[in-house]
Amino acid sequence: MSLPSRDPRAALRIALAPRSIAVIGASDNGNKIGGRPLAYLARFGYQGQVYPINPMREQVQGFRSHASLQALPEVPESVIIAVPGQQAVEAVEDCARAGVSVAVIMSSGFGESDPDGTGLGKRQEAQMRASARAAGMRLFGPNSQGLANFGSGAVQSFSTMFTEVTPQDGPVGIISQSGAMSVIPYGLLRGRGIGVRHSHATGNDCDVTVCELATVVAEDPALKLLLLYLEGIPDPWHLAEAAQVARQRGLPIVALKSGRSPAGQKAAASHTGALANEDRVVDAFLAEHGIWRAQNMADLVDTAQLYLQGWKPRGRRLVAISNSGAVCVLAADAASQANMPLEPLAEDTQACLRQILPGFATTTNPVDITAALLSNSKLFGAILPPIARDPAADAFLIGIAVAGAGYDVPAFARDAADFAALTGKPVVVAAPQTSVAGQFKTLGLPIFPTEGQAVQALGQYLSHMALIEAVQARPPRLPEPVQMPVAARLRNEADSLALLAARGVHVVAHRRCQDEAEAVAAFQVLAGEAGAVVLKGCSSQVSHKSEFGLVHLGLRDEQGVRHAFRAVVAAAQSAGIQLEGILVAAQVRSQRELMIGARLDPVFGPVVLMGDGGKYVEAMPDSVVMLPPHDEASVRRALAGLRIAPLLDGVRGEPALDVAAFCHQVLAVARLISDPAAGISQLDINPVCVGAQGQGCVAVDAVLFC
Repeated sequence: MSLPSRDPRAALRIALAPRSIAVIGASDNGNKIGGRPLAYLARFGYQGQVYPINPMREQVQGFRSHASLQALPEVPESVIIAVPGQQAVEAVEDCARAGVSVAVIMSSGFGESDPDGTGLGKRQEAQMRASARAAGMRLFGPNSQGLANFGSGAVQSFSTMFTEVTPQDGPVGIISQSGAMSVIPYGLLRGRGIGVRHSHATGNDCDVTVCELATVVAEDPALKLLLLYLEGIPDPWHLAEAAQVARQRGLPIVALKSGRSPAGQKAAASHTGALANEDRVVDAFLAEHGIWRAQNMADLVDTAQLYLQGWKPRGRRLVAISNSGAVCVLAADAASQANMPLEPLAEDTQACLRQILPGFATTTNPVDITAALLSNSKLFGAILPPIARDPAADAFLIGIAVAGAGYDVPAFARDAADFAALTGKPVVVAAPQTSVAGQFKTLGLPIFPTEGQAVQALGQYLSHMALIEAVQARPPRLPEPVQMPVAARLRNEADSLALLAARGVHVVAHRRCQDEAEAVAAFQVLAGEAGAVVLKGCSSQVSHKSEFGLVHLGLRDEQGVRHAFRAVVAAAQSAGIQLEGILVAAQVRSQRELMIGARLDPVFGPVVLMGDGGKYVEAMPDSVVMLPPHDEASVRRALAGLRIAPLLDGVRGEPALDVAAFCHQVLAVARLISDPAAGISQLDINPVCVGAQGQGCVAVDAVLFC
């Protein structure tokens, strides 16, 4: 007996198209968990060997039954386990000893019933995983609804959906931890006439996760779109690898992510911990790897038909065409929300349209054919060729508000299909009438009930294509498992500023003082051009010093410095805070206060946050999360997405900010948080005082955990 390959991905490829499948717990009832896979294997064209294992029967659903795994004439490549509890654990051990490549555990009552991870369920999962890995076998589940590959006929699943909605092999793959979410998109896509090749549910992810399975499903050359449902991303390195495989073959990935992993709970000790929470880090990670994050099921499914067209879009300028003025107006509103400008058509194009359309029609953009289409059905076909030649259009919306009796709808559909083929650009159709929509759908055009839905889907598609192009131009790194620093603790501000300065961050001029005389001497040196200093209590016990009365601003004379020194000491004593000196720093003038933060996420690794600064950063957040490594260009692109972005270039007579100097600070912080030797888990620099262009920027306050 030969052992299975030790390449873990080889076993996953086998799982998608095994040459032989056994079912432990096989049932003659095709509506039971142990019976449904046998029925599907027979019904959906599986060509391999099928081995029911049931010691109580000679035959199960027409297949010869066997008493045990050991009684089979060969070692099956895949085994479905549909027996409960400890029997499932023992079945995994039997499979491992026999040399099975992959086991799909449909049995439930394991980790999903053990939420705190300390009970029997998690221990049994660990036992099964250990048995499998020792033998080079891979596990799906437990609590898995199963795997379904309609390309190979290997439907190792018990989902009722495949009975209710007839499968059809197609260009879409679906992978989900949840059983329901592996088939709900399937049902919705099939309802739209779209074929689905893969519909896989990994269950509890005891061994193989959604992300790891995606690395091999993405290899399938028949796929044009991969949809993921993620409840957590404990192994982002696998998802990054899947994205890399997908990019290499031009396969878009759209993910619907819900929930939050316990490892990603925010640390509220700093602004960074509050603002760079797990959900925002997930957004940044997915974008970094060219994966579009859907916000709901509509985002996940409605746009699928656009991805299957094979378009190569080059911009977002939209031309809308309709036989209704109201649809034109609503389309313009939707386009504005989707950031899709409706630029006027060229004068030559408009002149051509004016010769075709009645005088009361609109020929700019949107193009309103008006109700004249009812009396002359040829108008639609006549205006499309000149519009197709117009240089101002990157994509098109065709809105057929009302049609039917008296309208040549089949001709409209043919003309639209010819138009789409002629331009090679994205074309979407909005038609609320089912009979009208069907004519366009039959010819392969993406169809939506309303212009709003059509434009929203088109906007998402174009944004995703632009994201993929940007990622292709600057491929991201593949992340590695994170090693978190042990027992990270808050450093006082003086130590924090010193460490930042040593790593290339420009920090405010300051001194740590132990008595009033030292504070006065520091004032005399540091007051400088501003003529004032800031005095702060220096302690590793508090991160937000102003809340305890430990910060005094605008000190302009020795008496003020002495008074502030005594006040800070008294405030610390009252709050029970141990001071490690008093920090005296130059008071810095700036054009704008920004902030930079960073933390080491236990799942995703180094994370950098930047945005508007000051004391209201959490109350009125305007920040962006990025994953290192960065360059100045990527930092500038991220800054351009902030609400305050117009202020960076100067407004209403104000000078432009020194963005280059700020980028230097961000890059220095990114290098620092990415350096394991630094041992930093989290840092917060707020404010970063940014001067006018050429005046630089200075880190004024710092909170650092290491």
